[in-house]
Amino acid sequence: MDEIKSLLDGKRIGLFANHSALINQTHLLDTLLSLNINVVKIFGPEHGFRGQAADGAKISDEVDEKTGIPIISLYGSRRRLSKEDLADIDVLVFDMQDVGTRFYTYSVDMHFAMQTVAESNKKFVLLDRPNPHGDEVDGPVLDTAFRSGIGQNRIPVLHGLTLGEMAQMINGEGWLKDGIQCDLSIVKAKNYDHRMPYSLPIRPSPNLPNDHAVSWYPTLALFEGTWISVARGTDFPFQAIGCPDSTFGNFSFTPRSIEGISTNPPHLGITCYGIDLRNITPPKGLDLQYLLRFYYIVEDKESFFRSYFNLLAGTDVLMQQIKAGMSEDEIKETWKPDLDQYKKIRAKYLLYPDHSNE
Repeated sequence: MDEIKSLLDGKRIGLFANHSALINQTHLLDTLLSLNINVVKIFGPEHGFRGQAADGAKISDEVDEKTGIPIISLYGSRRRLSKEDLADIDVLVFDMQDVGTRFYTYSVDMHFAMQTVAESNKKFVLLDRPNPHGDEVDGPVLDTAFRSGIGQNRIPVLHGLTLGEMAQMINGEGWLKDGIQCDLSIVKAKNYDHRMPYSLPIRPSPNLPNDHAVSWYPTLALFEGTWISVARGTDFPFQAIGCPDSTFGNFSFTPRSIEGISTNPPHLGITCYGIDLRNITPPKGLDLQYLLRFYYIVEDKESFFRSYFNLLAGTDVLMQQIKAGMSEDEIKETWKPDLDQYKKIRAKYLLYPDHSNE
């Protein structure tokens, strides 16, 4: 706490955080206020500052009921900080639990926040947290033609970084607009090692309720660009896959509207058939076998993919490879040159012991 206090004492603070910003089960905001840190305003991402909004729900500006501090939503009418937002602060503190996957939106939020902080000549303080996927690096590297709100930089689906390490990479590789540099300070996670198993103390977002879902998330999220359900609207999202066709499996579930979690899930009210993954050990890296299997089974292949799939994959090549009938091994072999280059870049920015080359 001494390091945090020394960075923030006497400064006007903006806090970009959500419900996962906990220190010993106490929210970061409450901790900062107890240290007499002057928190001027709060910025809330997808799911809101207190993490109570459903996936994709638009959120309006509000006032934090507990503290009376104004909250500016960055998942409503706009997604980015403005210079005006930062005019009355000196330091932006960023603290959210990432899950080590490119298309999880918090890392994109961080990228855009760093951009505005740099353009405003303010300071960016990041409170770092472990990556539950450790040093796993896998998947296609983003083609910049497919930049979107779920991917901005040339990193793979599983990037093997904490947000602190990623922030260093964004600065070091000149990935902010016009190569501008952000005045960055990182408060490291103590005693962390990339090989260390890490169980999240709180669900990072409403549809990742436990470690099992977090572990399956990189593999199953690709299905969100297809006709297949990942069991949103059930008690086990990202722990099953299925669709309204009994040829896909003998496990069944029926998505329903769940307030604050998934109000309008795919195939709402329709029985889906597929595979229950709750008792299957999650893969290390990205597992394409289920995606390939379901595509092979489906009769109407033209309707299987949605355009969103290419944004999730970060490229249009993976869809083409699947349609061409390539095997998982053949597809992964094409990723290798870009992944090898990425790993060299990644090594320059690591803050914690790493074992990915062992």
